[in-house]
Amino acid sequence: MYLRNALRAATALALIAGATHAETITIATVNNGDMIRMQGLSDEFTEKTGIEVEWVTLEENVLRQRVTTDITTKGGAFDIMTIGMYETPIWGKNGWLVPLDDLSEEYDAEDILPAMAGGLSYDGTLYAAPFYGESSMIMYRTDLMEQAGLEMPASPTWEFIREAAAKMTDRDAEINGICLRGKAGWGEGGAFITAMSNSFGARWFDEDWNAQFDSEAWKETLTFFSEMMNESGPAGYATNGFNENLSLFQQGKCGMWIDATVAASFVTNPNDSTVADKVGFALAPHKDGVEKNGNWLWAWALGIPAGTQKVDAAKQFVEWATSKDYIELVAGKEGWANVPPGARTSLYENPEYQKVPFAQMTLDSILSADPKNPTVDPVPYTGVQFAAIPEFAGIATEVSQEFSAVYAGQQTVDEALEKAQAITNDAMEAAGYR
Repeated sequence: MYLRNALRAATALALIAGATHAETITIATVNNGDMIRMQGLSDEFTEKTGIEVEWVTLEENVLRQRVTTDITTKGGAFDIMTIGMYETPIWGKNGWLVPLDDLSEEYDAEDILPAMAGGLSYDGTLYAAPFYGESSMIMYRTDLMEQAGLEMPASPTWEFIREAAAKMTDRDAEINGICLRGKAGWGEGGAFITAMSNSFGARWFDEDWNAQFDSEAWKETLTFFSEMMNESGPAGYATNGFNENLSLFQQGKCGMWIDATVAASFVTNPNDSTVADKVGFALAPHKDGVEKNGNWLWAWALGIPAGTQKVDAAKQFVEWATSKDYIELVAGKEGWANVPPGARTSLYENPEYQKVPFAQMTLDSILSADPKNPTVDPVPYTGVQFAAIPEFAGIATEVSQEFSAVYAGQQTVDEALEKAQAITNDAMEAAGYR
């Protein structure tokens, strides 16, 4: 009897220990507002499922480094990773992610916007579910634009933006006419300047994978950007990324900010923004005579690394956090303006969401980005603000560092472009593209 009871007790303890282990998942995510909100609501998921959630929240550049290192070395630190349109198809092709081809009927994967589903798939299979989707657009102070005697066009030129930025700048009042990303990192300042370069007629590679930084279009892009920012941007813009510029805009220190469409809910939230009732929106600019707008296409999505031992629990969380029900949950607690945008067709068909002032501009921006034809001249890659090849992240990080050195006054535009050309061609030759 004693032995039987002891065995039962040991078995029960083992089951409890196993259940405890299986019911805790670790998620790596970026320190953006929507992700912070998701963390705050994850107790609802735990209450519903019994699965505990541990968070590792990181700055954007650091997140990319950590999750890339973990998945390539099979480190197993995370059960869910916040990744995007660049990593997902490459990692899916390599077998590093769990395919999401068996999501529940209730989840309604067909409702995901085609642009988002396509960018998060490989060979027709979804490998990450979009938490939110985005393009980029202009957010601007309507009061300062009026004071400048100007009216923002629905689709302005870069020339107009530079003129408006100069007129809106008031150094005595600490108002910068324009705030843009200069921070090094392929997904920070690198993403912005690449999307901008498309609208100037530039491209990363020609059809034979030769670097194109020695082109006049790239010189014009980098010169225009650095001159405009030196005239009308904030001091130290070379180290400003998404979060730094968001803070400046919310404090009323930016006349215009061109960045992720997802930021619209943050700059119009009166709890966080001092200019919430003075914000207008427009499509990202294009150069006069060039028909490409300088906007990108991206999704922050939740992917499950193939090495996790907790696939079922991870899938439950992914379904919960990217579902229609989650959108309803946020809307009920914080209003429709604060739900994760850009991921589901049904959101843009919802009459309540259609009342949100930036909803249509967000959708228009997303639909105007074309990752298959991102540039004026033909290219051998897909991706608007990136080239969807494994080598791009490393190359673009180095190139963005050279560009940030221009913004910081440490080298000239010509010097940076010469280095970018050499860095890129050397790396592509070593990788066997040339």
